[in-house]
Amino acid sequence: MTDLLFLVGAGLLAGVVNALAGGGTLISFPALLAMGYPGLTATVTNAVALWPGYLGGVLGYRAELRGQRRRATLLSVTAVLGACAGSTLLLLTPGKLFESMVPWLVAFASLALLAQPWLRKLFGGEADGPTNRMVYVGVFFGGCYGAYFNGGMGVVLLTVLGMFLHDNLHRVNALRATLALVVSSVSVVAFSLFGAVRWEAVAVIAPASLAGGFLGTRLARLMPPKVLRGVVVAFGLGVAAALALR
Repeated sequence: MTDLLFLVGAGLLAGVVNALAGGGTLISFPALLAMGYPGLTATVTNAVALWPGYLGGVLGYRAELRGQRRRATLLSVTAVLGACAGSTLLLLTPGKLFESMVPWLVAFASLALLAQPWLRKLFGGEADGPTNRMVYVGVFFGGCYGAYFNGGMGVVLLTVLGMFLHDNLHRVNALRATLALVVSSVSVVAFSLFGAVRWEAVAVIAPASLAGGFLGTRLARLMPPKVLRGVVVAFGLGVAAALALR
């Protein structure tokens, strides 16, 4: 019973964090390791188990997603391509070098988010002008990273979108949640077919992460954009530190 409650709590908190900023993997993944699952098994099981939490986040952001269908569709296609590449990389290679780079990538993304207003002026062009095409490059690599190692994916995607899209941060965060769901969906298909998923753990974590996703969107909506950015940056740097010490 203690183990069951432990996994439920990890799934619930991971869903909340993923809806707020992304990075819930750094809660649920160590929980699976603590339960004795091998690293690769924990990785693929965690990716499948957290999918409902991403779905809950998108459903919770329905109001903020209105009017974004076209760009969400175009960026989702790009995210799918990146996620396919990342899933293949994880299944075919041990990726030790990539894992050593992960803390630095997350830290860079967090600091870039902190400097987002300045970076948007530098790279984003005019507010009423065409979208900088570099956003597609960033989303591709964000999808690749997210499928390979989910930790900090939301921070990476939110940073990329915030740099190149001129919009309210809550609307951008809703788009980030959509792309995270897309990347997670590709991972679920790939890992369910070819990975060593432990379905008994998925059955416990998945519904808890769904509830956490709904709760997280409500909390995020209550935060002013500057506060939300600060929360994401602080959590992202915490994720980077946790990864570096892992």
